[in-house]
Amino acid sequence: MGKIYTALGLMSGTSMDGVDASIIQSDGVDQFSNILDEYCEFDEKLHKKLVDLRKSISTKADLKHFSVDLKNLEREITIFHSEIVNKISLKYRDYIDFVGFHGQTIFHDPENKITKQLGDGKLLSQLTKKNVVYNFRQKDLENGGQGAPLTPIFHNILSKNIYNKFKKEIPNILNIGGISNITTINNNNIVAFDIGPGNCLIDEWIRKKTNKRFDKNGSIGKSGKVNQLILNQAIENFNIDSYNKSLDVKNFDVSFARGLSLEDGCATITNFTSFLISEGIKFSRKNNENISNKYLICGGGRKNNFLINCINDYLKNFSNIILESVDLYNYQGDYIESQAFGYLAIRSYLSLPITFPKTTGCKAPTTGGFIVKNF
Repeated sequence: MGKIYTALGLMSGTSMDGVDASIIQSDGVDQFSNILDEYCEFDEKLHKKLVDLRKSISTKADLKHFSVDLKNLEREITIFHSEIVNKISLKYRDYIDFVGFHGQTIFHDPENKITKQLGDGKLLSQLTKKNVVYNFRQKDLENGGQGAPLTPIFHNILSKNIYNKFKKEIPNILNIGGISNITTINNNNIVAFDIGPGNCLIDEWIRKKTNKRFDKNGSIGKSGKVNQLILNQAIENFNIDSYNKSLDVKNFDVSFARGLSLEDGCATITNFTSFLISEGIKFSRKNNENISNKYLICGGGRKNNFLINCINDYLKNFSNIILESVDLYNYQGDYIESQAFGYLAIRSYLSLPITFPKTTGCKAPTTGGFIVKNF
């Protein structure tokens, strides 16, 4: 066993509702323990700034056009993260070796090797007096990868820990965040890919139609009626013919549901989302019959009971697939990604790869984040 490091992982996802923070300990290889998890919500003003700016940026030229807004908001976001780090540091008095700082994704264009996460690693290091690891995607993009998904190497250690503890088959991981992705594990063969929207379309619909940010437990979707004609058209019009490209929230929109009521639109969008997730699960099993039938769900989407029921409906005649929440195995499903970025920070420091040809499509295993000490 190598040296055990302590890292604080920070993750702000595509829902842009706040920051998940996790302290973990790991050797960066096969030893892992979780120490602390906390959630810090953005206030309504900051949430709106982020959502509005992301909507404004669709091209490389937009990054230049909105450069002043990006710089100002990046500083605001970084200060918000620094306050989290300093608050947690007062609670956890032992030394924190690294802060894994994902930042807030505003624009991701792997075809042109461009990715923009708001988050100034140098400023965060200065404000917190910590070693900061950030900009995790760029090296993968430069090595021919898609820059996403980044968490599969952590999913691997998570699955093996669950296997060792419960003595069952090594489960696959289904992450339903803003975007959904799957990690399948067979021996040491890790395969991962984005499969479609997760919460992003449902959240967008709810934000458009109400003053809420998401459909809690799927209750709004469940109360509506699916418009089968619109659903079939949406499925026909959006065809994922390849799973070798990373996806962004901007690959999808809710315009196909315009004209529907809040409830019916939510039901139809949730069904559309669940169909694409179920197709991704089916694809994960093609030419890979030795993987487990079990998929452990993490991310906020696991709490949307209507979404999970719809996925199960689409899978009911397919290979006895079992979907379970990762929480059933004593892991906090809300914090898998923040824990992952603590783990990725340690691996980056050790110059160990965080992405692989079968997870992001990079040409060779690639190490990740940039490390900065600015104090």
